[in-house]
Amino acid sequence: MKYLREFAVILAVTCVGEILKYLLPLPVPASIYGLVLMLLLLVTGIVKLDHVQSAASFLIEIMPVMFIPAGVGLLTAWPSLRPVLIPVILITVLTTFIVMAATGKVTDFVIGRTEKDE
Repeated sequence: MKYLREFAVILAVTCVGEILKYLLPLPVPASIYGLVLMLLLLVTGIVKLDHVQSAASFLIEIMPVMFIPAGVGLLTAWPSLRPVLIPVILITVLTTFIVMAATGKVTDFVIGRTEKDE
């Protein structure tokens, strides 16, 4: 019963995110609204971590399985993807390195600020 209650909280936040997507005229995906809303609820203490932790851990554990349909979809779209494969690979590799570098710089900055505060 605990898992159902936790999953219901996650689904409710996701549903509110979907509603916000239709109400607000911003080009933001509903999943981002849901994530920000969940963050706000957790930070303010309205939703305690214990209220969602087990279900969230389960969902994270099965996340790789959720990518299987997307992978199969890519295989079925191979004829359409074949002409643009090289640019897509280049863009993917380039943006991966940019994200890694940006993440490293932000982490260095945060660690530096944390060490100064102590």
